[in-house]
Amino acid sequence: MSGFRTARRVLAGGAVLAAAWALRDVPAQLGVRPLTSGPERADRIRRSPRFRDGAFVNPMAESVERINTPPVSMVAEMIRDRRLRRPPGPVPVRVPPSDAPDPAGLRAVWYGHASTLVEIEGRRVLFDPVWSRRPSPTRLVGPVRHHPVPVPLDGLPRVDAVAISHDHYDHLDMSTVRALTRTQEAPFLVPLGIGAHLERWGVPGHRIVELDWDEEAEVAGLRFTATAARHFSGRWVVRNETLWGSWVVAGAAKRVFYAGDSGYFEGYRGIGAAHGPFDLAIMPIGAYGENWPDIHMTPEEAVSATVDLGGKLMLPVHWATFTLAPHPWAEPVDRLWREAKARDVRFVVPRPGEAVDTAVEPAVDTWWEMLGSPRTVEE
Repeated sequence: MSGFRTARRVLAGGAVLAAAWALRDVPAQLGVRPLTSGPERADRIRRSPRFRDGAFVNPMAESVERINTPPVSMVAEMIRDRRLRRPPGPVPVRVPPSDAPDPAGLRAVWYGHASTLVEIEGRRVLFDPVWSRRPSPTRLVGPVRHHPVPVPLDGLPRVDAVAISHDHYDHLDMSTVRALTRTQEAPFLVPLGIGAHLERWGVPGHRIVELDWDEEAEVAGLRFTATAARHFSGRWVVRNETLWGSWVVAGAAKRVFYAGDSGYFEGYRGIGAAHGPFDLAIMPIGAYGENWPDIHMTPEEAVSATVDLGGKLMLPVHWATFTLAPHPWAEPVDRLWREAKARDVRFVVPRPGEAVDTAVEPAVDTWWEMLGSPRTVEE
């Protein structure tokens, strides 16, 4: 009996050590309150037209108050029908191309969720890279990937810029940022305030470019413009201490719009008029819900935003990789298919890792339907 008690104590001690190891990075994951990170950044934040009463705000009206805690009904639904929110079979992952980008072309590789590599006129821009297994401050809890990342971080080609849309865990990942800081030399372009997080994680100051909406920066011969989005920010209880946004990337002839996370708003027409039309519009179509209509678009709204922007080709993202909302796994892309076809909007739905060349007419096949029916047995 004493041997069993000893074994139990050893196992319990091991579990405590494992939990402590997994939680060791949580304080750093939470980031930094930007107003405390230095007078220069604090002054820029306070001067922003978006900053009022100690927080960033959306200038567009919100039809309902955003909720901070999911209602009990939604939590129950997420638990009850989990099988519907998973792919019914293995998601087909492709090996991305490794050839040099066309100096006059435009190509994109979607890695999953929102992480996307854009090759524009010979330069490479990486949007919202998240390589972790969970978009969470800890490896112990949070949604788990439904498919592997098509390429390891150390297998990425040299990138010229990393652009971040906001500081939520599924768009700004500490371990990915740290790895890219070691393995790449590219600057990080971020909305105002997020530079404080990057500095804590070891990104040198000369590699951080912080912009407010409508501000521009030139990197590697490309013009980056921070543009509006209808969303919010925060890595813990305190919200909206950093800005969120979308990105316009313009070369000599090609233009790309990356929406980040956003609810639909009339400002897309203004962005299109000022910076478009766009050869490629990278738009979120998933993680929507009736409880937050103003911070995530439905697939139909994403199509409308693409039209407003003057997007010539729509690449849907923010679906398939993590379960973040109650809707079924494939519902976003099914609804997108119907709406885009009905409105004659060009779109493409690549498999993770599959390259999209905007010079080639997209051949859209319903690969997600080939995975089978939703699982009937809980895992």
